[in-house]
Amino acid sequence: MKKIELEIVALSHSITQTHSYAVVLGEINGLRRLPIVIGGFEAQAIAVALERMSPSRPLTHDLMKNFMMAFNVDLHEVVISDLQEGIFYSKLVCSSENDTVEIDSRTSDALALAVRFGCPIYTYENILESAGILMENDEKKKATAATAPITTEQGSKDDLKSMTLQELNSLLTEVLEQEDYIRAIAIRDEIKSRRK
Repeated sequence: MKKIELEIVALSHSITQTHSYAVVLGEINGLRRLPIVIGGFEAQAIAVALERMSPSRPLTHDLMKNFMMAFNVDLHEVVISDLQEGIFYSKLVCSSENDTVEIDSRTSDALALAVRFGCPIYTYENILESAGILMENDEKKKATAATAPITTEQGSKDDLKSMTLQELNSLLTEVLEQEDYIRAIAIRDEIKSRRK
């Protein structure tokens, strides 16, 4: 089966499930999107890597990458290989000096590692056919992996706009201490937009 390369184009709160997020993968040079519901911790791990933030201590996926690097294991690609009863299944294609292996993984963990290693993400046509969404051509131009929008609940976005710059800086310090990196990104973006 031919693999189709994807990139992360968005990360946001899930509309369908409370306390969950959706990572949206876009077909490279195509118009289809693949939304995948993931947990909050995994969304935070992906957001931290996308935004190149440096937590004070390694997150679980950072630890996994450090472990792999210490033992000369490289992650070549992530393949979203199956979809059964609404659940995506993925594989990590890894290699060492002597061997290449495929390791079963939750898709959210696979994506968090893919961002850290900078490796490609693939899926197959049948998965995009059954779970993908076709976007209009104008919408495709708006999103790229380098500028993947990290969005928060609409209410909190409006609240940030009503805060002073001093309040935003205090809030940013507070959420960083709580290691709420997704919220920190939204606050940081609001501060940046005001400084322009």
